[in-house]
Amino acid sequence: MDQLDATAVEVLTASRALLGVVARSVAPVLDRVTVPQFRVLVILSTSDGPVRSGDLAAALGVHPSTFTRTADRLVGAGWVLRAENPDNRRETLVELTAEGARLVAQVTDQRRHEITTILARLEPTERDLVLDAMTLFARAAGEPRVRDLLTLGV
Repeated sequence: MDQLDATAVEVLTASRALLGVVARSVAPVLDRVTVPQFRVLVILSTSDGPVRSGDLAAALGVHPSTFTRTADRLVGAGWVLRAENPDNRRETLVELTAEGARLVAQVTDQRRHEITTILARLEPTERDLVLDAMTLFARAAGEPRVRDLLTLGV
């Protein structure tokens, strides 16, 4: 096995560990929210304000009518608000509520806590190596498409 293959094997092992962290962090809220609904909340939590309903549907790779049903459930749960766009009455804007933001923060905090716990098992110089390696890997991989992340709720 050459160095590239050996590195790929180790990255696969690390990716399974990270998937475990993701799964454990989102599992406690899955009785209240589905994975696709949670993904909408995550998208809204990283936006700079309300997002057009059509843009959310496109980001999720679903038909606007499918997204409307998802938004109905999110509004009903109190996680998002929906309003007519004052600049274009044909558009609907969707915005995260404080309760929706708390749900995303709960999952994110759990994920960060678990990652911090794992990193604390390493020596400081080893953590520096992980930081460098993850930075390089993230740069080489680029940002994943939203629809690629839907099944994971990240």
